[in-house]
Amino acid sequence: MHVHDLIQNRRQIFAISEDMTVHEAACYLRANQLRAVGVLDAAGKLIGALAQSDISDKVAAENKCPAWIRVSEIMSHQLVVVTPDLTIDECLRRMEKHSIFHLLVRDAAGVFYGMISVADLLQVIASDHKARADLLEALLFPQR
Repeated sequence: MHVHDLIQNRRQIFAISEDMTVHEAACYLRANQLRAVGVLDAAGKLIGALAQSDISDKVAAENKCPAWIRVSEIMSHQLVVVTPDLTIDECLRRMEKHSIFHLLVRDAAGVFYGMISVADLLQVIASDHKARADLLEALLFPQR
């Protein structure tokens, strides 16, 4: 299975603008039940990522006002990006290598397709294992 298999049915791509305040971004994350989101510039190009941990570590823990700080000031610039043709196994390896829980998806032309999370990948893997177990059970114990 590949990344495009995971994202092909998504109806919405979650992203925020680099010019948003951290308060606005936090509200967006909460309203959409997200832990991380891609950050786009005015032209719609992916330039960063913002996670809840960025907000807690760089704003709340430093007692800064989220209404006065822009996303561009605290977003992550070191991006781990995957393409839609990458396998799920390779995505898991990259997450493990970089100790992260989300991957940004962008194609060779620079089109941003959103993010995939470790939960997305584990759901696919668990579903695959269940299907294999069901098949094996049907082979070993056919119904009479």
